[in-house]
Amino acid sequence: MGARVACDLWLVPLVDVLCHSPDNPFAEEISAYDRALAEAGLPAVPVFAYMPGLSGDVAPIAGFDYDALHFLRRAYLLQICGLEVTPVDELGGDYEQLLEMFEATAQQSHLVWHYDHAGAYVPVDFPVPLANEELLAGGGPLGSAQALLRELLFVAPSIGIDPANPPLPPAPPTHPTSLEEPSPSPSYDTSPFARERHVWLGLHAATTRSLAQGSMIIFS
Repeated sequence: MGARVACDLWLVPLVDVLCHSPDNPFAEEISAYDRALAEAGLPAVPVFAYMPGLSGDVAPIAGFDYDALHFLRRAYLLQICGLEVTPVDELGGDYEQLLEMFEATAQQSHLVWHYDHAGAYVPVDFPVPLANEELLAGGGPLGSAQALLRELLFVAPSIGIDPANPPLPPAPPTHPTSLEEPSPSPSYDTSPFARERHVWLGLHAATTRSLAQGSMIIFS
């Protein structure tokens, strides 16, 4: 197996001290998301008033490797298509076959239809990921944090997680992970679905925090 390329998840608090700042580094992205949401007849990305204890600081929430993300996406596709969810050691051609055979289903999934290395989930509820030329040329389809959470709760039992009482998530990365660094490893988990569970816990922590605090989730 080759080197595992690391992926970090970050939370961007959607607070006015960040979003209304002239130096907001996410201004262009949020404008693009607002345009895509408006095209779909949805409200804009919400911006919340500053509250004590919540700053505009962007912080990492989870880290995992891209292959493990695909492992979880594979499990979701198998589950949603009514197929048996089986553990695998490596991603073979079956995942590509799943994507081809169930392309319409994949494109309706906020978990599956998302760029690995970029893009965002916003705390706005909409049924299928949003995509237009502007989004696909940049960070890829825009996902809903609410919808992603529903998909995570749906797939959880098939990988041995009780969605009503999940294990504690791994600690977030202490610093941005470079592509050359090894990705975090779920060495504490002896389940045959250890890698899927590691990603699930990171995404679950991100979505629940996103909805509780009013934050945007970004991949890097």
